Amino acid sequence: MLREELDDFIESLKDAESDTSFVEIKSCEGGFPKRMWETISALANSATGGVIILGIREVENDIIVTGVKNPARFQTDLQEVSSRMNPPLRPLIQIHKYQGKILVTAEIPAVSYKEKPCYYEGSGIISGSFIRVGDSDRRLTQYEAQSLIDGRGQPRYDVDPVPDASVDDLDAYLLSLFLKKVREDNRNAKDWPERKILITYRILTDFEKKEAVTLCGLLCFGRYPQQFFPGLVTHVLVYPENEEGQVAASGERLLDNVKIEGNMLRAIPEAIRAIKRNIQKRSMVKGLFREDILEYPEVFLREAVINAVAHRDYAPLARGTAVQIKIFPNRMEVSSPGGLFGPMTEEDLGRSGLQAARNSYLIKLLEDSPVPDEGRVLCENRGTGIPSMIHALRKSGMEPPQFKSSPTQFRVTCFNHALFDGPTLKWLEKYAGFDLNDKQRFGLAYLLHKGKLDNPEYARMNDCDSRVAGKELGELVAKRLIAQHGSRRWAFYTLNESGKAAAHKGGHKDKAKRKDRRDEILNVLKTRGECSRREIQEALGLEWPVTHYWIKKLIKEELLERTAGPAKSPSVKYRLKTPGK
Repeated sequence: MLREELDDFIESLKDAESDTSFVEIKSCEGGFPKRMWETISALANSATGGVIILGIREVENDIIVTGVKNPARFQTDLQEVSSRMNPPLRPLIQIHKYQGKILVTAEIPAVSYKEKPCYYEGSGIISGSFIRVGDSDRRLTQYEAQSLIDGRGQPRYDVDPVPDASVDDLDAYLLSLFLKKVREDNRNAKDWPERKILITYRILTDFEKKEAVTLCGLLCFGRYPQQFFPGLVTHVLVYPENEEGQVAASGERLLDNVKIEGNMLRAIPEAIRAIKRNIQKRSMVKGLFREDILEYPEVFLREAVINAVAHRDYAPLARGTAVQIKIFPNRMEVSSPGGLFGPMTEEDLGRSGLQAARNSYLIKLLEDSPVPDEGRVLCENRGTGIPSMIHALRKSGMEPPQFKSSPTQFRVTCFNHALFDGPTLKWLEKYAGFDLNDKQRFGLAYLLHKGKLDNPEYARMNDCDSRVAGKELGELVAKRLIAQHGSRRWAFYTLNESGKAAAHKGGHKDKAKRKDRRDEILNVLKTRGECSRREIQEALGLEWPVTHYWIKKLIKEELLERTAGPAKSPSVKYRLKTPGK
């Protein structure tokens, strides 16, 4: 790690007032931390790895460099703990002199998906496996650990036999459509008898010397799969306000609550219809005619629902968890059990052609199963779903969807406001004198609304290579329109707070400001009462730097106060400060 990189990390920590998701600080004033392996495991199980800095203490709203007294010993201790992990780790450990004090840094690499979870051998795979949640480390649950283990290979939960189900529990009409298409498209199956096709496509299987329907066969063609798996449903929930728990003026907590049951070929279209009934439409005049436009592009709705249902986790521990589609006045969230599968990471999403199917046989069935009354199949299985979603939103002038993956859940969030609304377009006029391309203007507009942007997100929203993204972001930094925080794979960007944009040949200067989040945060606390930083982040759809920045502002302005406990404690919450206290 270079000195400049260490400076960047420490500055990022000062902005956040504590650890971040990829940087952990330890004061070590009492010696080497006893449970250092928890942080090492958590960072190794993340998508990017992270950095541990020994010799820095967090005090209330500040970061203090305390240094360490025996850096060589700490270096040896870090190497020893890392070697006791499974798989053993080889972090880059260095000693730095900073502000007259000695710091020890360790760059923890992310392990391959084929080796996750990384755990401390002395505690075992369940007790010794951790993940990073915000700025803290949390032990993996049994389901989370099993999900990571499943991701090492190809799970076969979708072909598990359902012993109590038989062919009589399948919809004969849907099967006939499937058989007709298979015989038309697969020349090898043209003359196969029905039973051979059903076995070959894993709709039927042998179980204890008798024939049984598989899970994927039941999910695609079952008359009523919930007879056997009551938890495999989809909920469409419509909220009156932007936060769960807020009550409408009429006293309602939910404006609509729809439970979608049945097989996938009927349930997915029904879920999309339920969403359409509950989202707004606007009229647009085209020539002599008026056309109704959905609040969200139909392509986005279709792909988001199909991805959630088809790629969810069907492991036994997940079969009691439903897919949830939550519609708020300002956004839609689609959540499904199970995180990204295998080698896929959040950074990969949006890159055309990339795919990793958790439920390979189920996806194959959906690829060959026409939807009744539509004549087309639900799933193409070409890795184009998420790129299609992003393209449809961009075409509609909306910001790209946000993706959040954990070992137990994958969530897509889409805000319904136009990215280039009137105020944003007016704001962008300030930069008219700068030589910017459309992608860079798109990036600036995104930063105005969201506060934070990284290289993968810039590449995904603009459908460009990461090298192009790096070059164009670097140009914005050089013009002092944005500021870079961190370096390498941990770098992210914010609008330049100083506003000292570089002068161009026209002599124009500009001041780029953060979008003020004070009122939004105060409103969440007024509605909910005490909230943790994570709860505020999730309520507003913000990233940690933005949330930390405005919480810090509100505390200094004596509008908020922290509950008892250190700032980095996962249990610490924030509340409105009573005047006069």
